[in-house]
Parts: sequence; structure tokens; C-alpha cells
Amino acid sequence: MKQTEFKAAVREAVRDEAALRAALEQSEIAPLLMVLVQLNGDLDLMKEVAPYIHGPWSFLQSVPEALKQRVRDQLVQTLQDYAHTDRPAPPQPDAAVLQQMMSAGVGQPVPAEYIPLLLEEMSFGEADTRAVQWQADPAALPVKDFKVIVIGAGISGLCAAIRLKQLGIPFEVLEKNEDVGGTWLENRYPGCAVDTPNHFYSFSFHVNNHWSRHFSRRDEILAYIYSLVDTYDLRPHIRFGVEAKAATFEASTGTWSVSWRDAHGGEHSQSCNSLITAVGQLNRPAIPKITGLDDFAGPCFHTAQWDASVDLRGKRVAMIGTGASGMQAGPSIAPEVGHLRVFQRSPHWALNNRNYHLEVAPGHNWSLAHLPYYSNWLRFQLFWASSDGFHAQLHKDPAWATPDISLNAANHSMREMIVDYVRSELDGDEALLAKCIPSYPPYGKRMLRDNYWYRMLKRSNVALETDPISHVTADSIVMKDGTVHEVDVIILATGFAASRMLWPLEIRGRDGHTIRADWGDDDPRAYMGIAAPHYPNLFMIYGPNTNLAHGGSIIFHTECQVRYIMQALREMIEQGQSTLEVRQDVHDHYNDRLDEKARDMVWTHPGVTSWYKNANNRLTVTSPWRLLDYWSMTRAFNPTEFDSKPTGYPL
Repeated sequence: MKQTEFKAAVREAVRDEAALRAALEQSEIAPLLMVLVQLNGDLDLMKEVAPYIHGPWSFLQSVPEALKQRVRDQLVQTLQDYAHTDRPAPPQPDAAVLQQMMSAGVGQPVPAEYIPLLLEEMSFGEADTRAVQWQADPAALPVKDFKVIVIGAGISGLCAAIRLKQLGIPFEVLEKNEDVGGTWLENRYPGCAVDTPNHFYSFSFHVNNHWSRHFSRRDEILAYIYSLVDTYDLRPHIRFGVEAKAATFEASTGTWSVSWRDAHGGEHSQSCNSLITAVGQLNRPAIPKITGLDDFAGPCFHTAQWDASVDLRGKRVAMIGTGASGMQAGPSIAPEVGHLRVFQRSPHWALNNRNYHLEVAPGHNWSLAHLPYYSNWLRFQLFWASSDGFHAQLHKDPAWATPDISLNAANHSMREMIVDYVRSELDGDEALLAKCIPSYPPYGKRMLRDNYWYRMLKRSNVALETDPISHVTADSIVMKDGTVHEVDVIILATGFAASRMLWPLEIRGRDGHTIRADWGDDDPRAYMGIAAPHYPNLFMIYGPNTNLAHGGSIIFHTECQVRYIMQALREMIEQGQSTLEVRQDVHDHYNDRLDEKARDMVWTHPGVTSWYKNANNRLTVTSPWRLLDYWSMTRAFNPTEFDSKPTGYPL
């Protein structure tokens, strides 16, 4: 923050002291404390408050009201001092002080190795911390002769578009839908919401401080995405209503030829120097292979293809699947349907988060908008709450006595905590509890947020079925034991074909290689999830093993990947390269390390079947790395890991 901006901010903050104090009353105490320490450099009060902070979430802090008031009073006094004197903005605390502050703010030791990452994420400085800059004068480079095509205008594709535009590299985005948003545009089911805290679920360079809820619903997230497009004027660069069908590497020119079909069936193609795929992993619904499903006479649709024209009021509704979308949609429709019958193949673990249903207090939003550094420190709090803090408990302890249900002491404690919570939500109904508690360790499958799911199961118009389905008829679902359940509507909450990445796009690389032949239907591999040998100048966002299952935000991973890709493109343009292709040995060594790491973790537990891994128990979707590890890997592009050929070289 510049000196002039800082002065203007503190003067505005203290302009109405009553409003300031009212806002502080509704603001979170830990980030307020961090702001105070950053402004006055006094660690004594922080040390006094720290014992009452037991974790990064606001509900894990038991600071006495009198102590909170001292923090607020000192903060008001400090702000007034800055506003009414020539006192300059404070310097950024040094690394040792920052480590003390961060550790106190989350009630846990924050290792020194995290400080550079956290400073980048908090972005205290004036610059966009993850923007890639030219190393040579772009006016002297053939930038305008270099063309990039991005497939997908969801969050990842838009991030790539923003960074390309900032570098002045010509680009076009191909989007199959009629608007931007990707998964947030397509998923319209009732209750659709983010399960990452909102103030962390936004780009570090485009922070939104005006969320209405701590975990916002789909429409508000889509509005944020629209704000990105408007702020960076991206619509002129996006071709809507076109679905990319194939991409072929042309060895004679070192370019990609991309073909697509428009909404009217017209076929088109265009060449580009580099191709970026940003199609996501959760974009093609997985339809279960249930005998007779096509014979059902009533409405039947996937949650990602929600049919809003179907009136569910008073209907007998069957919902097949109990994953993330089911846990959000089920409780949202249960009060209005006549009867909801949920068909569960296996239960999921679901954590309770007290902020999940809370609206953001007006004073909290006021502080985010007006109080210097408050937004930065809140972002740190949520980053730590949602990231690597429990990564260690996802590793298998070979000496652990009960490896079938938990991995280690910490993992078992989490299991016990969740079981106790579910039991209380079900009012001690042990028969129902037995149906709801997974037999595998916590985090074996995606950890969900409880959207009052267990309370829903106690409703008189809801039934949970755990026996297998035999087949579907025109008006019913028939179980293996012969039981017939008549239903009017079937909702498929059955997830996506995640392991079949980039499908149905046909990608043909050099020397006859194709993605489908190289990966098959369920074994995708790429270097850091971004690049693959035999596919020069092709870069993937949200590629193999880049989904986050232990926490974090996919937006964080996207920023890491896009920065790396922009550095690769910069290398090509500045060095006059026609092709850039990851070396086979680099790719293979990385995937060997990844497989070795995953072998020790919960997601390869033999008792778990999930979309995170393939039929051979290999982890294909999820990242086994800490956020810190992946950030470190992707922070700087290393040209020695790639083979390249200069422009004009005989290909």
C-alpha cells in the first residue's frame, strides 16, 4: 500500500469514530490483533491474547471480552495517531516478527518455510505478487506474432486470459457455453455453494471483500466471475457457444491446429503457437450404469444439468448419490418434496463448520473495505485454516493398530470427533448412525461440509437406502432384494468423469501420440499436472494430480499453474523458440515421486473407491503435495527441464 493510499485509508477509517468502533465490534479478533501489531509493533498485547486463540477459525477463539476491547481501543487510538500526524505507514515486519504474529494469530506454530508463500498470498506490497513480467523489452520481441488459444472460460481459463492480456500476448478463449463461469455456470442445483471460505476463494490479485456469506452460494460466486470479466475486459477475447473438438500438433510449423463446432453445427479451425486447456476435471457428468435407467418415464437429470422446469413440490423424489452435490441439494429440496428417498452406495465424512451457514456481519465487511491490512490478515487466517495444517495426519502410520478405519493417532481423533458430532445431529439414533459413518479413514474420499444433511435424514419425509439397486422401471427403482420404490423424479448426484481428463477433446501430439492412447480412460499423467512429453507447446490448467483434497483453494493452484505457464510462454518468445516440450525423464521422475508420495497417503487406502484414483488404485486426480510444496515447484520455470527448438529450425 502506497503512503498516500495508507494515509487516505486511515483518515477515512477514523472519520466517524462511532462507525469505526461499531465495525470493530463485529470484526474478527485475530486479524484485528494482527493489524494492531503491524501498525504499532507492540508484541506485548499479542502475547497476552495468544493463549486464547486455539485455531485459525473464528469459532476456535475464546478471547475474553475485556481483552478484545483493549485490542479495539488500542487500534482506534493507533489509527487516530496515524491519521492526525505525519507518521508514515509502517514497514512490513521482518520474517522473525511475522512468524511470531502468524503463529499467535492461528494458535499454532507457523514454520518459517511458509513465510515467503504467505507474504505472496497476502500481497502486502504495491505490486501484483504473481504477475509475470518481461525480462526483455517486449517492443523488440515478436509478441504480436505469437498466438495462444485457451479452451474454457471458467475460473482457470479466465485467469490465463487475464495474464495473457497483461503480457500483451494475442489470445482467444473458446467456450462451449453461452457465458463464462464453467462449473459455476453449469451447476444450478438448489443449495449449490462453495465449500472453501469465500474470502480465500478469490484471486490474490482480485480480492473480493463484499461477500454476503462466509461460504457463498453459486449466484454470488458467478457474480464474482462476471466482475473479473468486466474488470479486465475479456469478453472481446472469448468465442462463446463453440465446443473444441480436436487439437492437432503440426510438426512442420511447430503450431497447433484447433477445430471446433459452433452452435449451428458449423465446423471451424484455427492455428496457434501454444494451446492451454482449462476445461476442469468436474465438467463431464458421470451417469451411473443402472439397468433400465433410460426406461424411466419421469424426469431424470444430473445435478450438473438441473432441470428447473420440473416442479418438485409434493413429488416422490429419488436422489442417487450422497457426495458433495447431493449433500447440498438434498437438504435444500427436502422441505418441499412429498418424499425424498436417498440411495447411498457408501457414506461420506462431513465436517461441521460453524461459519458454513453464517452471513457476514456488516462490520466485518466494513473492516475488510476500510481497515488497512485487515483483508490481508483475514486471507492469511483462512489460508492456514484451509490448507496444510492437517496434511501430516493424512499419512499412514505403519504401526497403527486399526489401519482399516484410521491412519494414525491424529486421524483417529478426527474420526472420533466427527462420529460424536454426527451422533448428536442424529439424536443418538444408532441404527441411522451406522448407515452414515464410513468404514474408511477420514479424508479417504472428499471431505464434505455438513449442510444440515444429518438433520435432513431425521425428517419424516426422508428415507436413506443403503442396499444396492437392481434396476429401474418406468415408474420405480427396484432393489436387489426385490423391494420396489415408486418415484416420480430421479436426481443423479453421481459426480463427474474426473479421471477421464480432457475427454471428449481429441488431442494429437507429435509422432502419432494421442492423449487417449497415452492416458487411456483413467491414467492421466503430466509434469506437475501442466505439461506432457510428445505434446509441445501444450499446457494444462487443473490437469492430472492437481485437485486439492486436503484443503486449500483450487484458485490458489490455478494461480501457481498460470504463473508457470506464462513464464514458459515468455521463455519461448524471448528466446525465439518454436517448440517447448517437457523432457520424458523429467516427466517420469516427477510421476515416480508423486506415486511414491501417494502410496503413503489416505487416498490410496485399499478400502476406498473414489474418483480420486483409477481402477489400479493409482492416484490420478488429487495432489499429494502440501500447498507449500506445489508452490515451490511451480514458482520458477526451469528451461533445462524442457527440450526446445528455435524458430526456423527444421522440424
